[in-house]
Amino acid sequence: MPWIGFVFLMGHMSINHIYRQFANTPNKVDITGAQMVLIMKLTGFCWNVYDGRLRQEDLADFQKERALPQLPSLLDFAGYVLFFPSLFAGPSFDFVDYRRWIETTMFELPPGTDPKSAPRTRKQRKIPRSGTPATMKAVVGLIWIFLFLKFSAWYNTDLVIGNDYMKYGFLRRIWILEMLGFSTRMKYYGVWYLTEGACILTGLGYKGLDPKTGRVQWSRLENVNPWGIETAQNTRAYLENWNKNTNNWLRNYMYLRVTPKGKKPGFRASLATFVTSAFWHGFYPGYYLSFVLAAFLQTVAKNFRRHVRPFFLTPDGQRPTKYKIYYDVLSYLITQAAFCFTTAPFVLLTLPSSLLVWSRVYYYAVVGTAVSMAFFASPAKPWLIKQLNARNRVAKAEQQHRQQAQQQHQQQHQRQTLSRESTMEDPIMGGGLPSDPGQDLNDAMREIKQEVEARRQRGASVNMPTGQDMKAAVEDKLGRKL
Repeated sequence: MPWIGFVFLMGHMSINHIYRQFANTPNKVDITGAQMVLIMKLTGFCWNVYDGRLRQEDLADFQKERALPQLPSLLDFAGYVLFFPSLFAGPSFDFVDYRRWIETTMFELPPGTDPKSAPRTRKQRKIPRSGTPATMKAVVGLIWIFLFLKFSAWYNTDLVIGNDYMKYGFLRRIWILEMLGFSTRMKYYGVWYLTEGACILTGLGYKGLDPKTGRVQWSRLENVNPWGIETAQNTRAYLENWNKNTNNWLRNYMYLRVTPKGKKPGFRASLATFVTSAFWHGFYPGYYLSFVLAAFLQTVAKNFRRHVRPFFLTPDGQRPTKYKIYYDVLSYLITQAAFCFTTAPFVLLTLPSSLLVWSRVYYYAVVGTAVSMAFFASPAKPWLIKQLNARNRVAKAEQQHRQQAQQQHQQQHQRQTLSRESTMEDPIMGGGLPSDPGQDLNDAMREIKQEVEARRQRGASVNMPTGQDMKAAVEDKLGRKL
């Protein structure tokens, strides 16, 4: 069972986490970072082998892609687990990616691709040239590390737990928390860019050709997107761009695995995933404060996205309204402020320091999350749903009315076209004149006589019209001037 492997591996790593926490000797080598990467590989491998024993119809698409019906050789397994470029800091990946890289099937062109568009290789190698993108990653990674060294001297834990922190105003204290988180993230940006560059240099970062530009993509093992994080407008964008491969591991081998088959993942799956992530990181209380609060933040964000955001879109949800820009700006500010508060304990680690800093900004994210949870648990949520449904019904009725008007316009246009075509059949009688005007006059005269006779039979004193009266009666029957 994969859960047995998961418990054993996590338990073994927990012993090292506890030893590291109580020893508290930063000058000694810490192996838990490399062990955390091994945990992702080995637990994922257990699930892949388990999926390989199941029927294909019982598997989801991502399971079918990664399933291992047969165990690999010991050499291949050791090469996968101890793959050096990602051994100490990641990124993690599944065995199927490693096997496709070893067998070079990863670099085959998709069916129907022009062989002339194949990326350049060196001599007989099948791996495309990767020196330039790998070097670019390394350079950017070194720049991030340099910025971390500079910013961490200005924004650090000593500042936020020191007495000088309270000399600043409330908004300035939030800004310092944001910069503390940013300077901490720079360290991870730098390390992950360097390790990704190493994987690109080996060729494992190859992700095929861009269908639009035809250029080689090297983002298979991309672990972080700094721009996506720093400009995130919601929790989903923030979390998806941070530690991507760990997120993939948590989603595929925890979030979806604890969800019963046939049901959608809910709050319990989110909470279990965040607790697992905290447990994976270690036992400092700060990890649990951060990840548990993040689980509640994600739930609140889902409610806002489902029940508030649609008011700033057209009823079909395809286009933004003129007020959408205000929603985007406000959601960006709230997301960044909420996460700089939430991730502060992740940096501070200890419970006293975390609670001290939170109290100095009045627990604003905790209060905001609690109020939001209460709001969506109140009758306000059904009221929002009712308003959205009413808005959609009105929009649907208007759309149907427009469609009917458009259909009527098209039908009228078709009738006019047919009328023009019928008059054009006889070129001599063009200009809208009837093809047989004499017959039309005879028919009109006959109808007038029949009406006069009918009135006389009913006892009315009616004379046959003459002169101008006859002309007017005929024009009335024909519907046009003579």
